[in-house]
Amino acid sequence: MSSVVGFAVVLGYIGFLACLCLLLAFLARKLPDNFNEAKFLTFSMLIFCAVWVAFVPAYVSSPGKYSVAVEVFAILASSYGLLLCILLRPERYTKKQLMAPSLLLVVMVSRDVGLRVGLEGVQTSMCSRWGSRVEEFNQGQDGDVVIGGLFNLHYQPPVIDQEFIKPPLYNPCTGLEVETLKSVYAMEFAVEEINRNPLILPGVKLNYRILDSCGRHPWVLHGAFSLVGGEMERGPSIPLIIGGASSTTAIILSRLLASLSVPVISYLASCPCLSDRHRFPNFFRTIPSDVYQAKTMARLAILFNWNWIGAVIANNDYGRLAIQTFQEEIKGSGVCLAFLEAVSRETIEEDAKRAATTVQHSTARVILIFCWYTDVRELFLQLAKRNVTDRQFIASEAWSTSSDLLQKVAILNVASGVLGVAIRSARIPGFKSFLQELKPSNRPGDLHLREFWEKEFDGRETLEGVQNIFTDTAHLRAEYNTYLAVYAAAHAMHSLLSCPDKESSPRDNSSTCSSPYNITHKELLEHLNKVNFTTPNGEEFFFQGADIPAAYDLVNWKTSPDGSLKLVLIGRVDGLELHLNKTSIQWTTGTSQVPISVCSESCPPGTRRANRKGEPVCCFDCIPCTDGEVSNETGSHQCRRCPVEFWSNPGNTACIPRKVDFLSFNETLGIILTTGAVSGVVVTTAVFVIFLCYHNTPVVRANNSELSFLLLLSLKLCFLCALVFIGRPSVWSCRLQQAAFGISFVLCVSCLQVKTMVVLAAFRSARPGAGGLMKWFGPGQQRGSVCFFTSIQVIICTIWLSLSPPIPHRDLGFQGSKVNLECAMSSVVGFAVVLGYIGFLACLCLLLAFLARKLPDNFNEAKFITFSMLIFCAVWVAFVPAYISSPGKYSVAVEIFAILASSYGLLMCIFATKCFIILLRPERNTKKQLMGR
Repeated sequence: MSSVVGFAVVLGYIGFLACLCLLLAFLARKLPDNFNEAKFLTFSMLIFCAVWVAFVPAYVSSPGKYSVAVEVFAILASSYGLLLCILLRPERYTKKQLMAPSLLLVVMVSRDVGLRVGLEGVQTSMCSRWGSRVEEFNQGQDGDVVIGGLFNLHYQPPVIDQEFIKPPLYNPCTGLEVETLKSVYAMEFAVEEINRNPLILPGVKLNYRILDSCGRHPWVLHGAFSLVGGEMERGPSIPLIIGGASSTTAIILSRLLASLSVPVISYLASCPCLSDRHRFPNFFRTIPSDVYQAKTMARLAILFNWNWIGAVIANNDYGRLAIQTFQEEIKGSGVCLAFLEAVSRETIEEDAKRAATTVQHSTARVILIFCWYTDVRELFLQLAKRNVTDRQFIASEAWSTSSDLLQKVAILNVASGVLGVAIRSARIPGFKSFLQELKPSNRPGDLHLREFWEKEFDGRETLEGVQNIFTDTAHLRAEYNTYLAVYAAAHAMHSLLSCPDKESSPRDNSSTCSSPYNITHKELLEHLNKVNFTTPNGEEFFFQGADIPAAYDLVNWKTSPDGSLKLVLIGRVDGLELHLNKTSIQWTTGTSQVPISVCSESCPPGTRRANRKGEPVCCFDCIPCTDGEVSNETGSHQCRRCPVEFWSNPGNTACIPRKVDFLSFNETLGIILTTGAVSGVVVTTAVFVIFLCYHNTPVVRANNSELSFLLLLSLKLCFLCALVFIGRPSVWSCRLQQAAFGISFVLCVSCLQVKTMVVLAAFRSARPGAGGLMKWFGPGQQRGSVCFFTSIQVIICTIWLSLSPPIPHRDLGFQGSKVNLECAMSSVVGFAVVLGYIGFLACLCLLLAFLARKLPDNFNEAKFITFSMLIFCAVWVAFVPAYISSPGKYSVAVEIFAILASSYGLLMCIFATKCFIILLRPERNTKKQLMGR
């Protein structure tokens, strides 16, 4: 603790307040119990002071972390003391709740005995707070039952004073909404039509009361209280409200009126959240939930292969929940959001600029917009300033049929080709005539009609023959939803007021049926849940919870020959089933070619997708399939490995059978090795002929001519056996090549070994006492020795080839377009024994030749045999690792090379010098020359 003084001051101030509170509570301890908390405060302060007085010495004397534990204990002990003494006291000792009721509680408790008085109080308070009273549309005539209506007849201006230090100042409502005005008249028309229909509410006159909320949430609250409370001069209270032009407004209305069980029927609120009957038990709507709209848009994106889509949404429940549903629907389909921009109506100018910049710089060519049409108008104006005219927009029902946007000349190039989901359109019989008969002179109290008339038809007396948005009833959407809402309310009340005696009206059977003057909200809510009727258009209508079965139109904004935009119906949606005429769509490019909107082009066959790190799955690179793998589809996520007997074609698009590969006579390597083998045979034959022609000369006779001829024959066999390894392996060739190789080389080495032994024996026999040594190395013994050494190899080969011979085998383990056909060693031991025996004889021959190296040169072949054996052993020692590490046919080539190299080594070392003397130095081919030393 850096400053003990500071800590002491903190504790001292707390103690001062606690002591003061204890003193005051002690003085008030004798007041009446029912209104007195002093006794409990006294006890709590005694505990509090006792704890903290004991804390000081305990804290000072506690070492290390235990001082912290003491302070924590003091905090908990004093807090629990306060909690138990004050907050958990018995309720019978206080009447606090009875003395301080809230306004909402007044409304709840006095619902049955003083509802109007309470709501009037709230209404008066709200009027004084928000400055301006909501505007009433038209009362109409008095009726037995009055339906309430809340509509946004004017634009909502931005708040210009929001400093939070005084009540907010709102501008007056301006800018009449023509389409909303039509919805209001649709409600009036439906009420009049029902009143003329003897089958609905017979003997009961239906009326309406409509208020303009201007889209302001405070005015929505004001209007709801005014309608439900029912001003005394206005007659009966209203059992039901048709309103909620937006999801936010509908949520406010439903939550506000849920405790009173007042039904709310919305004609435009489409938020999926409103389907929750636990949160909004009193809410109904005649427009489908946005769940179906968002799913329809997702299916359009999947249908047209748009996997890179931008989104601009309203910064409210409508936009956020719609895009959430859209994202859930596209999950796993390969569609991604390139960006998500939210715009608010209060800051639409700045938000529209930001969103337009994002759209301009994004690579997404398809943009999804979940906004109100006024927001879209500002966005399109910003895009037009940036000359962004190549984007395909997908419209939500909030703006897909907006006449204001269709007639906006400044955005024609931007908005051309819009594809949208729209509220299902319908006709209302007689509504067009009803609208054309409207005129201010017949409705002097209708200020909204006068306002509209002065703006659009100033100077005209009648609307007969006028072609205008107001009189166009070919595709009624929001108006038809309002019309259906009135009919749903009427049928629910009809069901509620139905009497057992069908011949009499509810007025005459008040004892046996409900009275129109005593309709309760709860009863009407129950009947609304069960409502089921056939509309004047012949359609069946019913509620599924809060919703109606999903039905939409699919519309397209096409450019007319005169350059203007017109709305064209191109399909419809029933539930989640799309019915779309693709050929009739005019895209933003002005053609019927579907625009492409992808982050990465689809990978062609022969490649696979590789996601880019840190980017959506729609952004990827195309990686060529590795050899042996193929992909034969566009946009493949992975390459498929070919079966073992197949390999990929050059484009990696299909698996083709592997070509059989072996060392053939036609390829370059085979030709070279064949040439080497044949050349060896020719040279050996030539040497054989030379020795045969000069067999009586001293050089030939001095070097054991019989063994020389046998050696030349074995060398010729060695060269010839190399040819057996070339060509397509077969059962017999596999057996013959190893047997020929092993036997011919053993025969060759045996001849050299016997020649070396004969030379050693000849010179040793010249020593005293060794005259009988040569009898063991006569011609017969020499031939017998060669046969003996060779017969051992023959036996080894016979046993090997009998038990486990080499067989032709396709080596599928080698990765490549070819299958190596080779002679597989079934028994490596057999091959090792064959090689080992040859190596044993070669080493023995090398040893003997080394011992005979210092004998007289003229009669000595030992030096040449030594060199030849060194070469032979070096070749075959190097052969083993090279053979093991060489793949496929190259292992065969290594073995042939070893055969040829060792054979040429023997041939050159043994016979080259002799042929040189015989052919080029005949003067040295004399007995005298040989005996000269």
